[in-house]
Amino acid sequence: MAIVALLQFAENLQLNLKAAIKEDTEWYQRFMPLAEMIMELVVSRSLVKFVQQLIDEDGSVKDSAVCSSFPHSSALKRLRDQVRMLENKLYQLMDSLIRNKMKETSTVEVSNVDGRMCLRLGADSPTSFEGLLLSSGSGGGSIVEPLSAVPLNDELQQAKASVAKAEADVLLKITEKMQGDLGDIENLFNSMIQLDVINARATYSLSFGGTCPDLFLPEAKDGGLALDALLGNTNLTPSYLTERKWTLYLPRAYHPLLLQQHRQNLRKAMKDVSNATAEIRRRKLQGENMTQREETDINLSALEMQVTKLKQAHPIPVDIFVAQKTKVLVITGPNTGGKTIYLKTVGLAAVMAKSGLHVLASEPVKIPWFDSVFADIGDEQSLSQSLSTFSGHLKQISEILKHSTSRSLVLLDEVGAGTNPLEGAALGMSLLESFAESGPLLTIATTHHGELKTLKYSNDAFENACMEFDEVKLKPTYRILWGVPGRSNAINIAERLGLPNVILDIARKLYGAASAEINEVILEMERLKQNIHDRVSEAQNYLKLSRELHENLLTTRRKVMDHSTDQRYMKMREISEMAAMARSILQKKVRQIRSATQPFQPSVANNNQLKSTINSQHAAADNSDSSEPSIATKAAYSSDNARQSPLEKEAKLPNVGDMVHISSLNKEATVLKVEPSKEEILVQAGKMKLKLKLVDVTT
Repeated sequence: MAIVALLQFAENLQLNLKAAIKEDTEWYQRFMPLAEMIMELVVSRSLVKFVQQLIDEDGSVKDSAVCSSFPHSSALKRLRDQVRMLENKLYQLMDSLIRNKMKETSTVEVSNVDGRMCLRLGADSPTSFEGLLLSSGSGGGSIVEPLSAVPLNDELQQAKASVAKAEADVLLKITEKMQGDLGDIENLFNSMIQLDVINARATYSLSFGGTCPDLFLPEAKDGGLALDALLGNTNLTPSYLTERKWTLYLPRAYHPLLLQQHRQNLRKAMKDVSNATAEIRRRKLQGENMTQREETDINLSALEMQVTKLKQAHPIPVDIFVAQKTKVLVITGPNTGGKTIYLKTVGLAAVMAKSGLHVLASEPVKIPWFDSVFADIGDEQSLSQSLSTFSGHLKQISEILKHSTSRSLVLLDEVGAGTNPLEGAALGMSLLESFAESGPLLTIATTHHGELKTLKYSNDAFENACMEFDEVKLKPTYRILWGVPGRSNAINIAERLGLPNVILDIARKLYGAASAEINEVILEMERLKQNIHDRVSEAQNYLKLSRELHENLLTTRRKVMDHSTDQRYMKMREISEMAAMARSILQKKVRQIRSATQPFQPSVANNNQLKSTINSQHAAADNSDSSEPSIATKAAYSSDNARQSPLEKEAKLPNVGDMVHISSLNKEATVLKVEPSKEEILVQAGKMKLKLKLVDVTT
């Protein structure tokens, strides 16, 4: 049934993918190479159906199962019914024997010994049973199989054996059926494990809100990405890698375990606050009077303060920027300043990226494809406990030198520690110079030896960095300062802690004036770095603000344009509505004038205005060399024509070829066509052909 469940799950996975691809064909490429893996899964539906026909969901053989020994579908059910019937008969027989021959104070139990029903007699039970004594205890008890139960037990054993044989035949039949698909099942099982691991990686990456790393091959001449090169893709497209600036770029990266621990503690504290709040609310609803001790047990303000404290104590991210020319990075700083956490963060980020996990960083990251990561990171206390620790340290470094390649990442914590400082510094310098010349792609080492800080000034492959220390609060800030070697803080810390000045002065003399001057230079460099960092942060804030203002400006501009467009459409609609209304009113007035029976004589001003309009339309018609009158001209003729009576129209009916006078134009025209039914004539005046009413002309 587990195999059936696996096959059904794989089939559902294929169906879901096919449904997604049916909706959008691009899903197939988005899921690659997982889509190809899922589509290639071989699911034997016949095997699933075959097993479901013979096996129940609880894993037992069905009563309706058919096998070669029992070809009828009811055979197994009949055998099982026979077993149940015999068991009932035996229980009834035992019950009757106990009731007939035992006293109330006797202890007799029905027991099953190797599948046979027997009686377990106590020490106070009579021994008058006729049967087979199977065992006798030292305390006086015994197990007896009554003679009357022997035939039934024998028959029960035979029936159970028949059932077991039938079930074995069914399971053997399933096994034989499954053997043909065993290879496909094994491949499917391995594929499902692989998909489950991929899903676990994705779930973990999303739960922490990580960033997808940009992996690249360090030696890719055409800037090819690591994935393309590893898959054998020869058509690699150039990218930023040809001009890349960083070998390792991890802005605001977190140590995953520290972040996980912080989130767990925060969730627990918030859950405690929620539980305390619910308990207080419950007691208030029930009207309970809380004693002082109970109030102390539920100190809500203290729990809320703990939550606030945890929120403020968020793990501090580190910026990891290693330039392309840098092969060895030397990090200095005080103990418990964060050097080891820095190394672990770099190593875990490289391993997580190569394993298909997102990296816990706030911005996109760029990581080279390290084929191996070597780390010699131990506890600082254990490194100084014994000489054997230093020997193990050297042995680990020897293994790194032997197996590292040009694509390796090497992390060394406290290089050269655990022995004489002069010898340790000399060994550390020689080792790091060897790594810089022909060693791994990148080596990051932490140290307290001041001599290792000077390697940068004689070899461009080296870079310095230090963990910042707050001398006022006497605490590390866990921030890293780039390009600045760490300085010694022991004497200054001792001075702040109140060590006598005499001891401090002697210490400074023994330490040397030159070293003190170097520390002053380093201090000035740290201040400069801090100032630059503050200015960069301020510039980033201004840049962010300007981008937000630019986005707001674009949004406002888009809204203004949309509003202007809406207003223009609104005005056009209003003008259209007013024009339609004006046309309706004009048509109504024209109908009223036409229906009037009395002639109407226009005023001199109206006639002059009408003539002026007609003359302007006539001039426009002459200029455009058009043969049709304008709309305004037609309207004027129609209006003038409506003022004459029908008797006048009939009396002045001309013939084709007659000359008529157009009073409104003060021109002579030749009649081309007469339409008495419409009371219209077509005339030609110069180059114009006009269609006029009879009342518009005189003969």
